[in-house]
This record gives sequence, structure tokens and C-alpha cells, in this order.
Amino acid sequence: MDLLTFFQAAFLGLVEGLTEFLPVSSTGHLILLVDLLGFQGPPGALFEIVIQLGAILAVSWVYRAKILSVVVGLPREPGAQRFTLNLLLAFLPAMVIGALAYDFIKGVLFSPWVVSVMLIVGGIAIILIERLRQPERYRAPEEIPPLKAFAIGLFQCTAMIPGVSRSGATIMGALLVGVERRAAAEFSFLLAIPTMLAATVYDLYKNRDILTTDNLAVIAVGFFVAFVVAMVVVRGVLGFISRHGYVPFAIYRIAIGAVMLAILTLR
Repeated sequence: MDLLTFFQAAFLGLVEGLTEFLPVSSTGHLILLVDLLGFQGPPGALFEIVIQLGAILAVSWVYRAKILSVVVGLPREPGAQRFTLNLLLAFLPAMVIGALAYDFIKGVLFSPWVVSVMLIVGGIAIILIERLRQPERYRAPEEIPPLKAFAIGLFQCTAMIPGVSRSGATIMGALLVGVERRAAAEFSFLLAIPTMLAATVYDLYKNRDILTTDNLAVIAVGFFVAFVVAMVVVRGVLGFISRHGYVPFAIYRIAIGAVMLAILTLR
């Protein structure tokens, strides 16, 4: 691997850290940038998936007090038990569908064309959902009824289409079932931990035969940058969402999707 590849890996890690917890599709951005930059990293979209673990570890650190309180309180605290049940129910659909559809997702859907279209479609959906969402009834993840947590998990499955956005899908699903904006974002962030950890481990297992020392070094660069940047983003995004909602992200999605479609058409 040459020096340019490592610089590109750092830049992609920066983008991953900036976008993982925003409803703009971090995977979609990485796919588009890998295509535009001609990035010669690990094959099979392995790089794009694994560096997301850096962002997931960042959110785990930011929410370490919450996670620790749930673990400690699980044997006797009803709130911790409800939170854990909701997290498991929301994670279950992605675990099952992701394993069954892995080859189709990677082989067919990881395309700049798919990403560009879904960025626009997702942006329109966010604007509509912000207008049609249910009255806020649940102000903490542990208050969400189990069936509605499972429904949020089904929404998360739509993010297996690159460009949809995992955080965007779960947050919009939560808003539709009556979860308050900030609680919806927090539940999405925490749900990302088991979801992306499982996706990363499964991806490494499926691609174990193509891993090399050079591949691991490039992944490590992107991983580290994504971790540092995501630490900053997670701390600030909840305040922005509370003040401005999700429409600014929808406008950005539509704009970047339209620009990418124009670039792809003119090639």
C-alpha cells in the first residue's frame, strides 16, 4: 500500500466519524467516496464496514455510564431490564435478515447508483415523517413498549440498502411510534453498538481469506480517525437535533444525492 492509500483511509475515517450517527448514511458516503477517489483498499467493501466499528466504540465510550448502569442494574432494576429487552428486540430483525441476505446486499446493493437514489428517497421520507410523526409519548428508551421496539428494529433493516442510513431509519421509525426526538436518537445510538459490532465480526469472518497485513494497517488508520471524530460528533449531535430537528439533514441528503446522480450520468 502506498502513502496515498493511507491518506485516503484517514479521510474516509473522518467521513465515517462525521456521518455514522447522522441520518445521512455513513456507508453510502463511503461507497460514493471510494468510487470517486479510486480508493484501493481491502476488497469486498470490507474497509467500509470495519471502520464503522471505530465510531461504534466511540459511542460506547460516550454512553459508558448508561451502559454500566444497565449492566449493574439488570438483575433487579425494571428499567434496566426493559431497556435490555427493547435493545434485543430491535436488534433481532437485523441479525436474522443481515445473515440471510449478506451476499445479495454486498453483491448487488453496494453501488453508487443505489446510494445516490436512496439518499434522495430517504431525504424525502425524513421530511414527510417529520410532518406525520406521532405525538411524543415515550421520553426514554426503556419506556418504549416491546412491540414498538421490535418495529423500530424492522425499520433498521431498511438501512441494509446503502444510502438509507441506519441511524436515520431507526430514528424515523422511533418517531413514527411516538418516541421523543432526543430519546429516539439515543436509542438509535445505543442500538448501533450490537448491530454494527455483529456486522463487523460477520464481515471479518466472511472475508478472512483476503485479509493481509497491509489491509489491516489501512483499516487501522480509518478505524482510529473514525473513533476520534465520532467522539466529538456524538457529543454535539443531540443538541443540534433538539434545536433543529431532522429536516436540515433531509435537505443535505437530497442535494448530495442529486449531485452524485449528475456526476454518475455524465461519466
